[in-house]
Amino acid sequence: MKIYKSALFDQFQCIASACPDSCCKEWSVTVDPRSAAMYQQMEGPLGDRLRQVLTEEDGDIIMTIENGRCPMWCQDGLCRIQAELGHDALCKICQEFPRLTHDYGDFVEYGLELSCPEAANMILSCPAAPMVETEVDGGEAPQYDTWDMQVLLRTRQEALTLLTEDQPIQEALALLLLFGYEAQSQLDGGGAVPFDKKAALQDARNFAKKGDTTDFLNFFKELEILDPNWLKRLETPQFGPWDVRHLRLASYFVERYWLQAVSDFDLVARVKFAIISCLAVKFLGGDPLQAAQRYSKEIENDPENVEAILDGAYTYPAFTDDQLLGLLFQEDR
Repeated sequence: MKIYKSALFDQFQCIASACPDSCCKEWSVTVDPRSAAMYQQMEGPLGDRLRQVLTEEDGDIIMTIENGRCPMWCQDGLCRIQAELGHDALCKICQEFPRLTHDYGDFVEYGLELSCPEAANMILSCPAAPMVETEVDGGEAPQYDTWDMQVLLRTRQEALTLLTEDQPIQEALALLLLFGYEAQSQLDGGGAVPFDKKAALQDARNFAKKGDTTDFLNFFKELEILDPNWLKRLETPQFGPWDVRHLRLASYFVERYWLQAVSDFDLVARVKFAIISCLAVKFLGGDPLQAAQRYSKEIENDPENVEAILDGAYTYPAFTDDQLLGLLFQEDR
């Protein structure tokens, strides 16, 4: 089985009390069955405290938050479980975050998640890190057609190349949107044809219509809100300029979500998700790094919010192709 790992994956280290946010804030942590059983049987004051805060919700064991934080959080920014028992005593999700694993059966990809401030800093502050390939024994037969996966792997690399070329950021994102339809055609069985960037960019400008930023941001107000400050941010956008970090943000979304289309053959929705996300982060303004991290925490870590955007890519008026292109080019028109 082949393993592909971002060069950043092994470089990541939690900055603990120096973190400007915290994975111990606002989230109710789902505890895996092995850890839950261990916590329920643990003796001493820590065991007593754990049994007080573990609750069952929809069949899952949850570490409920108190005063906006995990009850195991300490004032020094560290976890009481880790401090007293070591890293291996943490539940699975806390051991792994912000590391991502995408297991496709015959190969696995490892990366980092943007909702962690330090991971976001690593992802957005430097050019895309190369994937390191290794091979190990094991693996399973893939649950997908290998031809489909080869199309997605090839077109993902083409998409990432579009995002690294020297051109205005809004043009790169417009090309990504149009290339998404070309890649979708190939995934649906059509033949591969050269992507004419010059013609595609002209088509994009001709097709673009004036977008509505207010309507665009109103969509996010209707999603599940983790932090009330997020809603305030949506209500008072600052509309910052394009920044190279928006381009790196697009690459992050392409790397993370492109191959997932092998499950339902809906690549276009995932491409539009990337475009919508980049526009949202730009419209929030302020520091793009902080805006992207907060966006990820509110959106990516809530599967229902992600699904709402994937559905909205086809149904919400402000997310139509001509509107998205208009929003991309609005400073040019």
